[in-house]
Amino acid sequence: MDIITLGNDLLRQKAEVIKPIGAEYKKIAVELIDALREGGGVGLAGPQVGLMKRIFVVHVDGDEPRIFINPSIIRTSQDLVKYEEGCLSVPGFYAEVMRPAEIRVQAWNQNGRPFSLDAGGILARVIQHEYDHLEGTLFIDRLSEPKRNRILAKWEKRRKA
Repeated sequence: MDIITLGNDLLRQKAEVIKPIGAEYKKIAVELIDALREGGGVGLAGPQVGLMKRIFVVHVDGDEPRIFINPSIIRTSQDLVKYEEGCLSVPGFYAEVMRPAEIRVQAWNQNGRPFSLDAGGILARVIQHEYDHLEGTLFIDRLSEPKRNRILAKWEKRRKA
């Protein structure tokens, strides 16, 4: 799986619900985890590899990789925290993004079994970041317009070079 980057229209599209969650998604989950490891990131969503389905994987804090299919963030905390984010689809660029400190997410695993997860810290942040990809949103969209424009200008300059 090749990771697509800023400028590819697929990154701006909303991913489709997976129905039914068949055996092929076990294989897709493994391929996403492999691509995540190769890219050196902590999360990767289907749209980032051109798969317009609601699936992402996260691998943080030395835990085993986690697979989220058809996720929904059903609760967010009132407390917001700022933390520097980057993205495999916007390589080399980082910015502080404000997000809820804690969340509750519901999803299905690669075996088609539902689960809920309460997350805080970096895990909550990565889940929210990857969930945004399913909605066609990039972390730079959560920045102020001047910050976003600076990154886009630098990206364009680097792309042309």
